[in-house]
Amino acid sequence: MPSALLIADVPWVVNDTRASLSLGDWSIEVLDDPVQSSARVEEMDPDVVIVDLQVGSMGGMAVVRDIRASIVPDQMPRLVILLDREVDGFLAKRAGADAWVVKPFTDHELRLALGAPAAAPG
Repeated sequence: MPSALLIADVPWVVNDTRASLSLGDWSIEVLDDPVQSSARVEEMDPDVVIVDLQVGSMGGMAVVRDIRASIVPDQMPRLVILLDREVDGFLAKRAGADAWVVKPFTDHELRLALGAPAAAPG
């Protein structure tokens, strides 16, 4: 069973993400404090980390950079950012995200970004 760590603090983002992954038998853990992201990634060792662009006091770009700086490369999960606008894809790429999806997203868009079943745009 694939595992995902969702870093988000907005209920509709959490609900939509859970719903999108409900058919894939995903194990999903939600973290609403981005400051704890790197430590939780180390403990949990998820397949994918999904980060909302605006979460708590950090923001998705900073969370992705922090995870990239803290996790050993061979243990790095796939990092996906949920963006507010398509033009923010440039920032997501510079932050080190593997893929991104613009909210509101479809089930298909999110699953593609997670690498199930194909590579994501970005």
